[in-house]
Amino acid sequence: MSLRSFVRALCLGSCGILCLLMSLSRISAAETAAPYRVYIGTYTQGSSEGIYRFEFDPATGKSTSPVLAAKSINPSFLAFNPSQEFLYAVNEVDDPIENKPYAKTGWVTAFHVDPATGELHELNKQSSGGAIPCYVLIDSKSKNALVANYSGGSVACIPLLPDGSLGPQTHEVKHGKSPEEKAASRGHSITLSPDERFVIAADAGLDELVIYHFDAQAGLLTPATPATVSIGPKSAPRHFAFHPNKKWAFNNNESNFKINAFDYDAAQGQLTMKQTLSTLPQGVEAKGSTAEVLVHPSGKFVYVSNRGPNSIAVFQIDDAGKMTFVETTSTQGKTPRNFRIDPSGEFLLAANQDSGTIVVFRIDQQTGTLQATGESIRVPNPVCIKFVAPRSS
Repeated sequence: MSLRSFVRALCLGSCGILCLLMSLSRISAAETAAPYRVYIGTYTQGSSEGIYRFEFDPATGKSTSPVLAAKSINPSFLAFNPSQEFLYAVNEVDDPIENKPYAKTGWVTAFHVDPATGELHELNKQSSGGAIPCYVLIDSKSKNALVANYSGGSVACIPLLPDGSLGPQTHEVKHGKSPEEKAASRGHSITLSPDERFVIAADAGLDELVIYHFDAQAGLLTPATPATVSIGPKSAPRHFAFHPNKKWAFNNNESNFKINAFDYDAAQGQLTMKQTLSTLPQGVEAKGSTAEVLVHPSGKFVYVSNRGPNSIAVFQIDDAGKMTFVETTSTQGKTPRNFRIDPSGEFLLAANQDSGTIVVFRIDQQTGTLQATGESIRVPNPVCIKFVAPRSS
């Protein structure tokens, strides 16, 4: 921080001093933090062989060269258990189920993480319960892997065994009430509520969010009342993110370049939509789709990636949980399918799937805007980015 900034902060009184202290705290934390391990899920087309890893330094925004952590087929989305001893990947395929020639399924693979090297060692695989699984998460008690199946149009619970491996699936729910709706269903993501009493599943085919009661011990999902939130025709809700205050939430619509803001009733597990904005600048039309939505750890900003325009849309969040569009920033590559904010909140890493790059941006902590650092990491077909806490010395 410059002397001019220091004097300006002091002149602003107690609020300025508080902001100064917060800024210095962030700088100090970044300077002393050990590098993070970063794991990348990919599509195994072309030169990609599976899951890659590299180290990222939050003090400098620099990374090491990526290396292959484990071979795997289309490990498109990744999730760690809370202790980060185990990593789980959906294998985004539609292989036939043995002895069921007309049924197709994807897979979930469990890996043990070598704490010294970061290498991944495969434990086992289990069926995801449907075709083209595209999202996985782990509950905080490490009881279940929760999976969304895209062309399978379902969500499923797969139990985690004490050794980190996957047990046989305990429960699967096919979305839609009629045969036509079930055929059209496209499960795109599954998100736990902050207290983990509920699950919110985004169904891009039915244009709705589906809400379930979640029983972690039994591995069961039962419909809430009401069970769905309509997002609107031809919207294709894709991903979903809670605000740090646990009272607000946001989802991006894949098909129409929109982001929605919600109030969240934790007691009932219900969502009330209160705002919809475009993820493109006013008057701009484009072909393509959105991919990811994330809330900054400070709760001050929310971001959405635009595929086609190849940009990240930046929104500020006010004291009522409503958004104001700030700008879009080029991701300097093609098809930003996923992006991730590092644990320090200082950097955003954007994964450009079709150009095989992960581009690093520094986040302005006052405005939320993004500034490219010049760091670009080469990874073939990057789809998902996951950070791991620094290693203990």
